Amino acid sequence: MNDGSLEIRDVTVQFGGLTALDGVSLAARPRQITGIIGPNGAGKTTLLNTACGFVKPQSGMVSFDGQVLTGLRTHRLAALGIARTLQGVGLFPGLTVAENVMIGATPSAKAGVWSALFGLPRSDRDERRLREQAMAALERLGVADQANELPGTLSYGLRKRVALARALAARPRLVLLDEPASGLPENELPELGDLIRDMAAEAGVVVIEHRMDLVMSVCDTIFVLDFGKLIAHGSPAEVQADPAVTAAYLGADGEPGPPAEGEPGPTAEGEPGPTAEGEPGPTAEGEPGPAAGGPANLAPDAPADGQADA
Repeated sequence: MNDGSLEIRDVTVQFGGLTALDGVSLAARPRQITGIIGPNGAGKTTLLNTACGFVKPQSGMVSFDGQVLTGLRTHRLAALGIARTLQGVGLFPGLTVAENVMIGATPSAKAGVWSALFGLPRSDRDERRLREQAMAALERLGVADQANELPGTLSYGLRKRVALARALAARPRLVLLDEPASGLPENELPELGDLIRDMAAEAGVVVIEHRMDLVMSVCDTIFVLDFGKLIAHGSPAEVQADPAVTAAYLGADGEPGPPAEGEPGPTAEGEPGPTAEGEPGPTAEGEPGPAAGGPANLAPDAPADGQADA
C-alpha cells in the first residue's frame, strides 16, 4: 500500500522462551493518530522497536509506504520519512537546544550534521539549512526562545518539547511517539494533545501511552495488546466499551491488574532499544552507550521520570 501507511502483518517476536508479540497485525494510516495501549508487559514498546528495525521478528513483516522495513538497517528510517521519540528525552547535554534539534534534520544535510555543527569544510550551506529547519520546529513547539540554552537548564516539560521538535525537524511522514506524556503533570496533557493533533495534520502518528485520558482524546484508532496478543481495536468509544479491554486492565475478578505507569513491569519490554538518534544501543532509561551519529562522549541525558519500558 503506497500511501504512507505503516503496515504490521502477523508479527511474532520471541526472547528466549518468552513470546513478546504473537501474530500481531495492525495498520496506521497517514494523517491519523493511531494509539497502541495495553498493560505493562503487553508488548507495546517491543512492537515499536520491531517497526523501527531494532528488534528482528521471528515471523511476519513490517512495511511503510510499500517499503519493507523488516531487516532494513535502522539508519535508513529517517531517509524514508520515519521519526521516533523515546520514553524519556534523550537529549545531548553538551549541545544547545538548537543543535540538538539540528541533529533531527540530518537527512537533509549533504555534508553531514557533524560537519555542519563543527564547521568542517563545505558545511556552511548545510548549517544554515539545518538551523532554519531546527528553528522552525522549535517555533512550532513553542520553545524557540530557548534555542541557545543547554537542555539541563530547562524544565522536564520543555525538554520533552525539544525532543518532539527534533523528531519533527526532518519533516517526517510518520512519527512514532513512545509515551510522550511520561513525567508530565496532568495540567500539561491538553496542550500535549493539541501538539499531537498538530503533527497529524502533516504526518501519520503512532502513539504508545499509559495516560488513557490523553489516548482517548486524541486517537482516531486504538489497538490494544495484552500478553503480546492483539485483543481489541477500533475507535476510542469502541475500545472503552470492549469487555476484553476492561478485563485486561482490571483482571477477570475486577481487582486492579498491571502496575500503573512508572512502576516496574515484565522484562519483555526491557530489551535494548534505540538511542536518541534511532540506532541500536542504550535504552531511554539512561543506560551507558554512545548515541549514533555523534562522538562517543556525547551520550544523551537520562530522563527524569526513570520509568520502565511499557
